Amino acid sequence: MVQTSHYLILSAVLLLTGASAVIFRRNVLIVLMGIELMLNSANLAFLAFAQKWGNDRAHVFVFLVIATAAAEAAVGLAIVVGIFRTRRSASLDDISLLKH
Repeated sequence: MVQTSHYLILSAVLLLTGASAVIFRRNVLIVLMGIELMLNSANLAFLAFAQKWGNDRAHVFVFLVIATAAAEAAVGLAIVVGIFRTRRSASLDDISLLKH
């Protein structure tokens, strides 16, 4: 049986990997993947605590996080495709130029 601490360590590694992708990368697709990793790390932590405490209510929250992640991916990729068609680049620097 795998202990809860192992799941939480894996969750922390996923969270740090996702956060570093969001902070240090300039490609929009990599940033979106980093956000997905952070949401999945939260899901893993929810499920680890649900298993530890024998509570099935966390599954509802996991389902909501998965639905939110799917909506974020769909909307985010639609925005990236729209920007890529006009700018021919998927860099965050080009997106910041849209303010002007």
